[in-house]
Amino acid sequence: MNKFTVHTGIAMPMNRHNVDTDAIIPKQFLKSIHRTGFGPNLFDAWRYLDTGEPGRDNSGRPLNREFVLNQPRYAGASILVAGRNFGCGSSREHAPWALQEYGFQTIIAPAFGDIFFNNCYKNGLLPIVLPEDVVERLFVEIEATPGYPLTIDLDQQLVRTPSGEQIPFDITPHRRYCLMNGFDDIGLSLQKAEQIKAFEIKRRAQYPFLFRDA
Repeated sequence: MNKFTVHTGIAMPMNRHNVDTDAIIPKQFLKSIHRTGFGPNLFDAWRYLDTGEPGRDNSGRPLNREFVLNQPRYAGASILVAGRNFGCGSSREHAPWALQEYGFQTIIAPAFGDIFFNNCYKNGLLPIVLPEDVVERLFVEIEATPGYPLTIDLDQQLVRTPSGEQIPFDITPHRRYCLMNGFDDIGLSLQKAEQIKAFEIKRRAQYPFLFRDA
């Protein structure tokens, strides 16, 4: 998992409430358990005018030019500013995988679906909760300014706007530590590899019958 410290990127607005995980990555793409290949199908039902299928070449599919992801002014956006309850619905790690593979590193919203919120942290995607009035103001500023950049400073727990405004956000110390050091659950466990190895050696000596060959 990549380390997250400070990131500056173009912000893209998705001024919709209750965007569920099936909208983020539709159910037909859940057949794959690989963590890659989902970016081209992010928001598939809104992004294209036809129905996408796993393994299909997306290059010739008709685009919904009105959908925000297809608007040239937001090309290369890496910060998504969304409405409340973003990521609600069913549990699927494919949702943060698709967002991350598309290029998003941070999602800002007034509230998130609980499971999606936790899955983001497990996959190195930073979800930031800001007050709804602040998010509404960001929508206005982003839509008024092409290429509107935000800076996310995880170390200082601040969102910085082009005007120099600094907006604080909360994150637990443990989640902040994991993101800044690039640790997912497995990576965090491997920090204790020597202690785990020592425990297993001791356990083998104490309970040899548990380790007999079948």
